[in-house]
This record gives sequence, C-alpha cells and structure tokens, in this order.
Amino acid sequence: QVQLVESGGGLVQAGGSLRLSCAASTRSLGNYAMGWFRLAPGKEREFVAAISRHGTNTYYADSVEGRFTISRDNAKSTVFLQMTSLKSEDTAVYYCAAKDASHYSEGYYYTGRASYRFWGRGTQVTVSS
Repeated sequence: QVQLVESGGGLVQAGGSLRLSCAASTRSLGNYAMGWFRLAPGKEREFVAAISRHGTNTYYADSVEGRFTISRDNAKSTVFLQMTSLKSEDTAVYYCAAKDASHYSEGYYYTGRASYRFWGRGTQVTVSS
C-alpha cells in the first residue's frame, strides 16, 4: 500500500501560480508511475499530467499543456505539479495518483484513471477571475 498526501492548494488570482506537492509513503517511489487528476464541480475526474517512473517522460492534457509542469524527486518520495498562468477553469480538487509500474519499461506513463491503484485525498485549487 502507498499512501499519498497532496498539499499546496489554495486561492489564487487568475494569471497566478501554485505548486502542488504529493508526498508518498514509500521509499521506492521510483517503482511507481505518477499522475495528477482533477475534479471540478459538475464534471468527471479528468487527467491533468503524468510522469514515468524516473521522470524521463511526461504527458499533459491539452488544457494545461504549456502552463503546467509535472516533476518528481524520488529521493524525497515527492511528486510536484507546477501550475502557472492559472485560469478560472482550473478550479478543482487536484488528486495525485500512483501506479506500480516496476515490471514495465521506465518510459511508460499512464493517462487513464483506471490505470492507477493508489490515490490521495486531494487538495483544493480555486482560481478567482
């Protein structure tokens, strides 16, 4: 079992920036591909960004490409989501997710919710216009 705890959310004005962190309970975070998802009111949970086990490959939803950056520090068992040029439509609860990908090539990342077994409880991001 891997426990994930998100932090860094808050209230920010449109155009501002936030950095989300996801702290994992495992010392072997390098075995896990990681992703960020978000849930906005009235919408389904949607994919935001993904990163392969050692950060070689990343992938973003079209809606955040060029504004958000996912990264990881396996030595600190932490994954980050740097969010810039925030828009009101980015308002959502942001969730970190982990998939044990130790049996797969390092370069794989995953964009589907069903791919991830472990989830955090989320952190609220509110962007005021």
